[in-house]
Amino acid sequence: MICKLPSTRCLKLALTLASVIAVPLAGEEITYERDVRPILKTHCFQCHGEGGKLEGGLDVRLRRLIARGGDSGEAFVAGMPDNSLLLQRILDGDMPPEEVALRPTADEVATIQRWIADGAIASRDEPEDLDPDNYITEEERAFWAFQPVAREQPPTVSAAQRVRTPIDQFIIAKLEANNLPISPDADARTLIRRVYFDLLGLPPAPEEVDAFVNDSSADAYDRMLDRVLNSPHYGERWGRHWLDVAGYADSEGYTEDDPVRPYVYKYRDYVIRAFNDDKPFDQFVIEQLAGDELLTPPFENLTPGEAEKLVATGFLRMAPDGTGVGGVDQNLARNDVMAKTIEIVSTSLLGLTVGCAQCHNHRYDPISHEDYHAIRAIFEPSLDWKNWLAPAKRRVSLYTDADRAKSAEIEAEALKILEARTKKQDEYIEATFQRELAKLEASLREPITTARNTPEKQRTAQQKKLLKEHPSVNVTASSLYLYDKKAADELKKMADEANAIRKTKPKEEFVRAVWEPTGKAPPATFLFHRGDYEQPKQQISPRELTVLTSARTSTLPENDEARPTTGRRLAYAKWLTSGEHPLTARVLVNRVWLNHFGQGLVPTPGDFGTLGVPPTHPELLDWLANEFVASGWSVKQLHRLIMTSTTYRQASLHHDEGDAIDADNLLYWRMPVRRLEAEVLRDTVLAITDELNGKAFGPAVPVMADRVGQFVIGQENLNAGRPGAIVPMKGEDLRRSIYIEARRSRPLSIMEPFDLPRMEPNCTSRNASTVSPQSLLLMNSEFVLERASQFAQRVQRDAGGDVSMQVTRAWQLAFAATPSDDELAEAISFLDEQTKHFAAHPLSATKDKQKVEPADEALASFCHALLSSNRFLYID
Repeated sequence: MICKLPSTRCLKLALTLASVIAVPLAGEEITYERDVRPILKTHCFQCHGEGGKLEGGLDVRLRRLIARGGDSGEAFVAGMPDNSLLLQRILDGDMPPEEVALRPTADEVATIQRWIADGAIASRDEPEDLDPDNYITEEERAFWAFQPVAREQPPTVSAAQRVRTPIDQFIIAKLEANNLPISPDADARTLIRRVYFDLLGLPPAPEEVDAFVNDSSADAYDRMLDRVLNSPHYGERWGRHWLDVAGYADSEGYTEDDPVRPYVYKYRDYVIRAFNDDKPFDQFVIEQLAGDELLTPPFENLTPGEAEKLVATGFLRMAPDGTGVGGVDQNLARNDVMAKTIEIVSTSLLGLTVGCAQCHNHRYDPISHEDYHAIRAIFEPSLDWKNWLAPAKRRVSLYTDADRAKSAEIEAEALKILEARTKKQDEYIEATFQRELAKLEASLREPITTARNTPEKQRTAQQKKLLKEHPSVNVTASSLYLYDKKAADELKKMADEANAIRKTKPKEEFVRAVWEPTGKAPPATFLFHRGDYEQPKQQISPRELTVLTSARTSTLPENDEARPTTGRRLAYAKWLTSGEHPLTARVLVNRVWLNHFGQGLVPTPGDFGTLGVPPTHPELLDWLANEFVASGWSVKQLHRLIMTSTTYRQASLHHDEGDAIDADNLLYWRMPVRRLEAEVLRDTVLAITDELNGKAFGPAVPVMADRVGQFVIGQENLNAGRPGAIVPMKGEDLRRSIYIEARRSRPLSIMEPFDLPRMEPNCTSRNASTVSPQSLLLMNSEFVLERASQFAQRVQRDAGGDVSMQVTRAWQLAFAATPSDDELAEAISFLDEQTKHFAAHPLSATKDKQKVEPADEALASFCHALLSSNRFLYID
């Protein structure tokens, strides 16, 4: 069976994009390598040369091979396009067949025609020993993303008075080149709201806003920024960004069963703590790719630091995985896990679609089919599909010898109590038996005693009959309470005491991790022809993508003799974070920029390749990458660098000049306006209503289907397949969204319309759509209506009964601003009208809801309007 998913995905992607092949300028010399080969690679290689396939005997992967022709003769006649069979087959629509590949565009066909007409020129000689399967042209190697990170100097600008950091020099220089000014600074209230949402995903309290607005000191902004960066909520916000690209989910996916992943939450908590601690990002990457290789197996008596490194490898366990479910083709599922893992690693750390080379050479980027399997070889020892660990076996116990000793000590203490209880119980039973025996005739007492003391299997028929005829003497531990309730209650108290002691035993926890088996040779990796694991070809060694080794040859060990493991992943992780890798630092700083501005310097954060969009400010991208590495890979320092710039602190207002020159704001002449993400929206509503449960870390809060099929927070309680009684959540349903179960088949209904991503396998950039279901949810959702009521109650607690103060307080909580006189008057008028309306049309009380006063209902409807407004939903 051939896996066709990657090819299909690549084709769909290509169909949605305009041609990425540059059209040569008039009069410009057209060459095979720069202009024609990319076209043929996209549309023709798969049938004419790649993988040994030669339709019509024609190979188009090199200029000399095209000149050689095929079964029908010469493919082209230099200088004579009308006599060239290759061009005629393309013009006739025969090449490529529509069902096989995407047809060339008119511009691409014209380029081929011009190339032949101009003499079918090649830029350089093509030696006979040149391998066309793994040939990378100089033009491909020269692509911007594959070049070493340049050490750029910030340019000089005229508007020097607006420069706060070197970032501004890069931005303003480009603005000045386009006759655009950078916008004025945003006001203090807008700025603090922006900072809080960017760093915490939560709104500032009105008191925090007022303190910042009234602080006239020169370093007020810097101090506010440091205070927010030190909040424990920072890791929850920025951890969520990384969990997107890591593909974090609390379930396996792949099948409809979508089983839950126990202990996976420890990886989520590791990520949050790493961001809060500002763990150097190079170490963060190394631990996730090879944390186990930093330790010495067997993994026993782990310290917290050692356990953390194992938890980090959960990054390599994020891919959808159906191998733990029955009825699944195991070989297909296992290889799909490997493919999705490579996709997650490559898009998150390389910004490349390496997965598009799973079945054939990449259609656009210089990534060969062999390159793909070389990357696979890095991970093969730990994800060996022929010696697979099912999900339930991927756990490492965190129990230590000290835990076991403590557990044994506690068990001994509990057993002492139980032994005393047993002794006392025997005494009670004997005393009760004697009392019951005394009630019988004297002649029965001795034979009954003898019968009772005889083991049950050795009793005679007569003895059994005797005990049956006098049931009152059959006193046992289970029936003692019928005779002596006081004695039974003493005994129960002792059992409860023993159980309570047992509950103090150290709980055995597990880590869902990746590791390599030791003591045996690592598995071989073979190139799968057309991505089919049933067609293995030559053996492939682990190495970096060929095109990325231009700056430095990166050799990876086959089997590092100095380590108990192969050392492959560790060596690869260290190369990625060496500071010399052309992509890693660029990709990471671009992602941080994206999450501050809503768009990356490279607008396609998961694709720095040919199909991606080139950087708008390449010099700034490289300067940031260098600064990031020089700072010790500190994300918090990168935040400070970006957020103290004028570029970040400018206002978001439009003006005609800017809209005319740069309508998409690619030059950053104003701060982009961004919509709250799904999780931030839910968390913010709960924060404003003062209901947010700040409890951090631990197992995910479960999600279930309610009676109408909506996915809501709750503990599933089914009775014969039907929902049973509601299980109280005890405030767990009010925790931050990052702690809510991210089950692939159960996206929380309150968040899904706001572009909540589904991890298939990961999310490199979120959408920010504006669609009608969002408005409908905000108008009609039970969650939003209840929160509006809670919001109104909070306003009444904070502001008392004065309507003007209520409006002001609600405004401050929702918008981090004070209403203008006009806004205040309009809001008071609205409340007055709503109060009259509800007085004339009172809402009926129900068993779940008491009757509400008209003024209270009016205030709730006002709060509902604020929560549904664009001013609330968007960050200026």
